[in-house]
Amino acid sequence: MTDLDERIVRTLRDRAEGAVDADRLLRASHARGRRRQLHRRVAAGTALSLVGALGIVGVIGTGLDGLTGRLPWTATTSTGAAPVPPLAGGVPGAAADPALVGADPQVLHFGLDPTRARYLGWEVIRDQGETVRLSVAGSEEVRIDVGRSSDLSSTVTIDGTSFEVTELGRPIFDGAIRPVSGMARGLVKLWQPAPGLYARAVMLHGDRAVLNQAVEALRWKEARRCAAPLRLGALPEGAKVTVCSVDIDSYPRLVTARFALQRAAMENMSVEYRYASKAGTYTEADRTIGGRPALLSAKGTRLELVGIPQTVVTADFGWPWDGERPASIFTEAEATALLADVKLSEDPTQPQSWE
Repeated sequence: MTDLDERIVRTLRDRAEGAVDADRLLRASHARGRRRQLHRRVAAGTALSLVGALGIVGVIGTGLDGLTGRLPWTATTSTGAAPVPPLAGGVPGAAADPALVGADPQVLHFGLDPTRARYLGWEVIRDQGETVRLSVAGSEEVRIDVGRSSDLSSTVTIDGTSFEVTELGRPIFDGAIRPVSGMARGLVKLWQPAPGLYARAVMLHGDRAVLNQAVEALRWKEARRCAAPLRLGALPEGAKVTVCSVDIDSYPRLVTARFALQRAAMENMSVEYRYASKAGTYTEADRTIGGRPALLSAKGTRLELVGIPQTVVTADFGWPWDGERPASIFTEAEATALLADVKLSEDPTQPQSWE
């Protein structure tokens, strides 16, 4: 980079930290990974701004064109074979025990037939539910939300577009395909794959045949692990994983993953991973973590592992808001220990290395 480029990137990094809504992070927005989340958060005026995103990415090209013209999250969807989350041996599927849905963020309790549909991403939110995004024969995205009660979140995000899926009165899980209120071509299907298990399939642009094919590709008697190119090691004392989210919409060019941790109502930490095949390698560092160079943000609430080819790993911790902070928060030392113990895939484009 030139001196000017270096100053631009450093300025963007330093200004990347704004107020972060921890509850929003924990609920997750189910967008198409980090690239779609960033665009949506900018449009909605939420805390993680596009400037913040550029700061995290560092430089992926040369000069300003490298920052504005060739961002990796604008890559088109890959047509190559996508990863399939590995089976979780010995764990029953959702049909056998609906109470397991959302109980363990490291496990999906349903899957799909990869010969009939392609995984675009998966997500588990503790005590809320599980989501798989998929496409059928190169069609548009279909989103499947599964819960152990009929109280599924009414807010749905598909292809970066957030909208409400609501019905007057109590939702009817009868398997009928209905239009989404307020959406020109949106379609939704509510049904119960098994007693005590509730599912919803949504498309942004309706195609009833595709929606039915997506539903038919689902498998309710299997469980799969929420695998990612990054695996967490030992967690801070008292912390638990509340969200595991993986996006492979643009695999193999782009792979993103996010883990949310919580210890108490106001103690939250998120670990994010992003691999972009066309990205460069950011090397500015001010410390070493687990033998890797790392950088602490200007406000001291984000640590970033640097020097990893085409990969960015960050841990957001601490108290990101101005004003009085709670008595207990995650510390820099805890974030450092967490990042020191993460396991990274040597080649994110080889899914077998994720296990």
